[in-house]
Amino acid sequence: MPQGSNGKKYDLIERTAKFGENVIKFCRKVPRGPITDPLINQLVRCGTSTGANYCEADDAESKLDFKHKIGICKKESRETKHFIRMIVVAEPSVREEAALLWQEAKELNLIFNSIYKKVK
Repeated sequence: MPQGSNGKKYDLIERTAKFGENVIKFCRKVPRGPITDPLINQLVRCGTSTGANYCEADDAESKLDFKHKIGICKKESRETKHFIRMIVVAEPSVREEAALLWQEAKELNLIFNSIYKKVK
């Protein structure tokens, strides 16, 4: 299992699963309405797809397949940041909790970018 700079082991399958769970919990707190409903749907899709695509990458059949799936993880995590931002514009009352979720999406995106660049 990979180790972080602090020596702690981390598991991206678990981290991305927790992230998806937190996206779902966050979305349940966002007031429903004609503007927020489509944003919530999009956020749930991309926020939970990050982990699903990482699971697929983990089971990749080749380096090329792995790189492709990690590329999808990059896109999904970046898209998650976008929809969090849009939800905050539509419903400013969730800004504080959204900031924590956005930060995790950013960190995941940076991790996936780094992995993507390292795969030859």
